[in-house]
Amino acid sequence: MRLWSLCPEYLDTQGLLALWRESLLAQKVLLGQTKGYKNHPQLDRFKAQTSPRRVIGRYLLAVWGEADRRGYAFDLRKVKNAGAPIPQIAVTLGQLQYEWEHLRKKMKRRDPIRYRTMEKFQTIKPHPLFKVKSGPIEKWERI
Repeated sequence: MRLWSLCPEYLDTQGLLALWRESLLAQKVLLGQTKGYKNHPQLDRFKAQTSPRRVIGRYLLAVWGEADRRGYAFDLRKVKNAGAPIPQIAVTLGQLQYEWEHLRKKMKRRDPIRYRTMEKFQTIKPHPLFKVKSGPIEKWERI
């Protein structure tokens, strides 16, 4: 499971589809609708919030928004508990940089054209749910 801290706009089609599926799985876990993945480290930052179900709903809403912008037909009805906007969650700069390099490696193999366009970015935008703070790679990340 990879719930990117990066803005979904950086993902290729395959990555955005995978993020949608994995985010929906995360939502099911947080809704108590699965037996597996309950202790997956990628869910720790969601579980740490006052309303994890609403947080994952807002996360999914941003993924859906990127898909909609690209003209994909993701089913918005699958997003539960999104509710009103919520305060952003902190993510470390170290985590964003780690994910950026991880994504670049994937793009180099999977989509060389997209990989080359990634070099033009001067700053790395987080997923709209997150705000960046200084710090190393997050403790929940598997390196």
